[in-house]
Amino acid sequence: MNIFWREMKSYRKSLIFWSIGVFLMVASGMGKYAGLSASGQSMGQMMADMPKSLQAILGIGNLDLNTASGYYGMLFVYLLLMATIHAAMLGANIISKEERDKTSEFLFVKPVSRHHIITSKLLAALVNIILFNLVTLWASLLMVGKYSKGESVAGDITMTMLAMLILQLLFMSIGTATAAVQKKSKAAASLATGILLLTFVLSIAIDLNDRLASLKYITPFKYFEAKNVMYGGGLDVVFVLLSAALIVVLVAVTYVFFNKRDL
Repeated sequence: MNIFWREMKSYRKSLIFWSIGVFLMVASGMGKYAGLSASGQSMGQMMADMPKSLQAILGIGNLDLNTASGYYGMLFVYLLLMATIHAAMLGANIISKEERDKTSEFLFVKPVSRHHIITSKLLAALVNIILFNLVTLWASLLMVGKYSKGESVAGDITMTMLAMLILQLLFMSIGTATAAVQKKSKAAASLATGILLLTFVLSIAIDLNDRLASLKYITPFKYFEAKNVMYGGGLDVVFVLLSAALIVVLVAVTYVFFNKRDL
């Protein structure tokens, strides 16, 4: 039995549904941009008149919403939220599913080590995340390019997708570590998603209160904001290294605790 392909088959439908969802989100978001720009209104001015709290929730920052790429930068916050929820749930479920579905006896009596099983599951989760990221990249290039009016957007969008991939891997690792440590397997996905939403709310709070700026290191949603990544800003090396370190630690936690787990 090839565990990797077993997991790929198991999550095939889920990946398709999530991919359709992210495509529709990009398409509807850019369609709304087309409608607003056709009305002749200055979106930048319209957004500037909104309360600061609403601007923080929308993730506007200093983006130029009169351009397709700027509007996409605002939409990116929600694409990122969607992608990281998918990653966190995938990471938690792929590790805890055997206990949750009462199939651990079937899998763990096979002549393979727990180390091999976890590795195969992590590889399957990684491939799912990469495929989801590529679908998002394709949808973004297609839809933003359609409304960009000659504006060069490929570089900026590709950079945001690279940032998204890093955070997907980070939240997948949070999910796997949570599932390995959590005694109640059914609660693992909920706990991982709860951590994600808490850090997302914290990122909004930081935008609302400058005195909380020092907390940006504990919320991944502040690592690679569209307003900093796009327009040649690139990825902050400090946050790339911090993300890599967290991923390594969380994956190590997954292996250590799951190998000791009483199934």
